[in-house]
Amino acid sequence: MAYWIKISEDRKQYIVNLERIGAFCAEANLRIKFWLPDSGQPVVVNGQANPDVYQMIWNYIDKIITQVTPSYWIRIEYERKQYLINLHRINAFTCDSGNRITFWLPDSLEPIILNPQSYPEIYHQVQDYIRTTTGYSLP
Repeated sequence: MAYWIKISEDRKQYIVNLERIGAFCAEANLRIKFWLPDSGQPVVVNGQANPDVYQMIWNYIDKIITQVTPSYWIRIEYERKQYLINLHRINAFTCDSGNRITFWLPDSLEPIILNPQSYPEIYHQVQDYIRTTTGYSLP
């Protein structure tokens, strides 16, 4: 079921199906950022300038977080921002010699680099997801 919203931001109007968004980034200054599917274009919703849409997006995020089976969504504080990421939308994972797992946010060029010492819980969640979904393991 689609979850469409209309956003007026930066002199542009968007109509977006939030169910197609693969990652959200919440910043401390009341901003939510996400990337449009298939384009990589970021959309930033300012909670002070656009409180109704900001609240609609938060309501959607709350819906995701409280799902019965949210195992493919992870929540991480990364570089002083909160990310909510749909692992089903990740198409590649890499692992370096330091056992850091890297993946790129869906529809974005932004990498997330998980160090097992810095993010032990999320690191293991991603490892479990990779193992369960692909049949392969990292590292």
